[in-house]
Amino acid sequence: MQHEDPRNGESDHRSSKKPKLSSKFITESDIRDEFSHHHPRVARINNGSFGSCPGSVLTAQRHLQLQFLRQPDAFYFNTLRDGITASRKIIKDFINADHVDEVSLVDNATTAAAIVLQRIGRSFAEGKFQKNDTVLMLHCAFQAVKKSIQAYVTRAGGSVIEVRLPFPVNSEEEIISEFKKSIEEGKSNGRKIRLAIIDHITSMPSLVIPVKELVRICRAEGIEQVFVDAAHAIGSVKVDVKEVGADFYVSNLHKWFFCPPSVAFLYCKKSTSSSDLHHPVVSHEYGNGLPVESAWIGTRDYSSQLVVPAVLEFVNRFEGGIDGIMKRNHDQVVKMGKMLMESWGTNLGSPPEMSAAMIMVGLPSRLCLNSEEDAVTLRSHLRDRYEVEVPIFHQVSKDGEEGVRDKDGFISGYVRISHQVYNTLEDYEKLRDAVNQLVEDGKTCKMLYTE
Repeated sequence: MQHEDPRNGESDHRSSKKPKLSSKFITESDIRDEFSHHHPRVARINNGSFGSCPGSVLTAQRHLQLQFLRQPDAFYFNTLRDGITASRKIIKDFINADHVDEVSLVDNATTAAAIVLQRIGRSFAEGKFQKNDTVLMLHCAFQAVKKSIQAYVTRAGGSVIEVRLPFPVNSEEEIISEFKKSIEEGKSNGRKIRLAIIDHITSMPSLVIPVKELVRICRAEGIEQVFVDAAHAIGSVKVDVKEVGADFYVSNLHKWFFCPPSVAFLYCKKSTSSSDLHHPVVSHEYGNGLPVESAWIGTRDYSSQLVVPAVLEFVNRFEGGIDGIMKRNHDQVVKMGKMLMESWGTNLGSPPEMSAAMIMVGLPSRLCLNSEEDAVTLRSHLRDRYEVEVPIFHQVSKDGEEGVRDKDGFISGYVRISHQVYNTLEDYEKLRDAVNQLVEDGKTCKMLYTE
């Protein structure tokens, strides 16, 4: 009989106690103090890319780093393993997992994708899957995930089907319809879909995907395994892995959950054969279960994995805790998106209910944003000339489709704005005014190349 490794977590799987919400809630002045290390002049409305970490959590991290440097051996033997297990227990409760040993802490969602996809690749290479059996994914999946499929799956003989999502999108039904069409394509000619990769919140363009419904469709269609790439999820939408029903679910803790970079959790359902899942960096813990393998991949800084209790203390200073933060960010990003849309005479890329703490807002067509190069140029110009940090998306028009118009032409560019607790109205007014100034001056993206 195989015994559980106690380093994976307590064998009785008792829930850790959640700290109570503070009786004295955080003030706006406190929030400014917590994020006073941010550049004071930059309108930072791109939390979605790298996240943000409050000062109190950075202090806790620095304490752990110094503790290691003072006496590394004592830290390794007496602090590190128990500390990582404590963080995993907190995440287990947050995501409603059944067992703490279903939760591993890894660097980021890219690492988690490699863990899952190298296993799929081995199945192709070892002949467990047929050549040209396929992996299903959204066409707007994160580029690193696409590269992992290329590295592990297609080179081993697997194929890929991409679900072409509409954008702008008007309803969840549009996404569900395209997903079903792609499943039919994937199962054509006797092929089997061995894995479906579904984003919970797509990165660019940003949309909240009806992930529970898509997972149910996968199960009904006999798709063997489902991996949810939820890099932006925890801290911006409710995460309940049992409700979602996927085999694997990953979310970064440094994007919307206030951890310092970089750390993510990877949930692997207990019923899934986890003995065949391994960290891509092999160390002496290989074979002791993914949570233990991931907790030691050689000498490095593990402090970002250890500060989860400090993060929990921070979020519980807000009225409503993490739920209150999520509502605050969603309400504000929708409000700011509508303010920009009305000022620019454009549109939102999705209904408000299909956004979380990020939303897409159309840019005026007079900017003539016609390529990815234009998008990069405009983003750099906003950063360098106006001190505004915001991602820009180029919407490629489909053949025969005219797209959305403003009063001057077709809208081919969008900003993806984020809202986190440190953001203020002035941040979005700064973006609004910068874009309006460019339009008023008759500037196009091509003109910015030489400025």
